[in-house]
Amino acid sequence: MKIVRTDAELETPLLDAELAKRGDLVLLPDGVGEDRLAAEVVGADLLLMCYTPITARVIDGATRLKGIVKYGVGIDAIDIPAAIRRGIPVVNIPEYAEETVAEGAFALMIALAKKLIPLDRQMRAEGWAWPTARWMGSDIAGKTVGIVGLGRIGRSFARMAGQGFRARVISYTPGMSAEDMAVHRVEKVDDLHEMLAQSDFVSLHCTLNDTTRHIIGAAELAAMKPTAFLINSSRGALVDEAALVSALREGDIAGAGLDVFSAEPLCLTGHLMSPLFSMPNVIMLPHLTFYTAEAMERLERETLDRCDEALSGRPVLVKSHDPRLRAQRTGVVFG
Repeated sequence: MKIVRTDAELETPLLDAELAKRGDLVLLPDGVGEDRLAAEVVGADLLLMCYTPITARVIDGATRLKGIVKYGVGIDAIDIPAAIRRGIPVVNIPEYAEETVAEGAFALMIALAKKLIPLDRQMRAEGWAWPTARWMGSDIAGKTVGIVGLGRIGRSFARMAGQGFRARVISYTPGMSAEDMAVHRVEKVDDLHEMLAQSDFVSLHCTLNDTTRHIIGAAELAAMKPTAFLINSSRGALVDEAALVSALREGDIAGAGLDVFSAEPLCLTGHLMSPLFSMPNVIMLPHLTFYTAEAMERLERETLDRCDEALSGRPVLVKSHDPRLRAQRTGVVFG
């Protein structure tokens, strides 16, 4: 058997060792071109990806492919209709980092509220900081936290903010009823702009699709309080990043905590988001809120389970409720 895993920079030693026992494992780097990827998957039995786009051309040329496994959550880089046409199962690993990513997003919120990063830089540069207006932080208790997308991660984030820090938690999630939100002690707000206007912190936890791309644009940023912070640990393209850079430059919002970007990786110059490196009210992480020892062990073990199902010809277990994956009718079973 031939197994291809893209995005080799993301180290998965347990997974790689086990896959190598099952066949010829080919590791491809992040940013591998479509030509090379298409050539490598010819004759491949299994394709694993994390970030690399899997196009219709790649899928159509893989005549032996038994499955495409996203070792992660987001599936927007996979041409799922092309896979469905070919009868190739597509699966992701949606549950491995629910608490982990929520913790990462919450860490960004705390750091922004308490000005932890600029205070640390001040201490390293000057050795001390006196309690002047420049360093005054903000409480989370008593504030309003707005969540866009009350899915698994969003619900964990809501619990941390509400039950943990005694914030008022509200959410814009069109597909979820007020009654279901109330179970999680969250108030439903039907209008996005209204939710943004009420929130002191806004955290994005929705999936990326045609309806959510740039769900936060110039108009939405203008609806936020000038004292409010935006946190995004979901997908970079949920935000119109040019509009965000402008809003931060103009002081239209207080700051941002970002773990995801439309074009990754970033660079210090020449990137749309490069101006943010000089802004003390912005925290940027390299798409690593998921990256803990515990989450990676869960990810590797569950990914291996899905790989074994595909390689053996058994139905592949799809745990995600994303309608794009639920549209599959061949080679899958839903859990």
